[in-house]
Amino acid sequence: MNYLLALLLPPLSILLAGRPFLAVVVFLFWVPAIIFSGGLGHPIFVLLAWIIIWQRQEDRRARRYDR
Repeated sequence: MNYLLALLLPPLSILLAGRPFLAVVVFLFWVPAIIFSGGLGHPIFVLLAWIIIWQRQEDRRARRYDR
């Protein structure tokens, strides 16, 4: 579900992945990028959100196997 949210609102998806500071920074860059580039910068933020979501899932798996 979070991957789908990353397509539409990458900063919110990053926030839900547990990275609030990064979500604020991405939001501050994402809004002007959408306005000034006509949406051309949006795929970079989607990719960033997907990487962060994947990284969080890998961290959860690693913690589960370490027990």
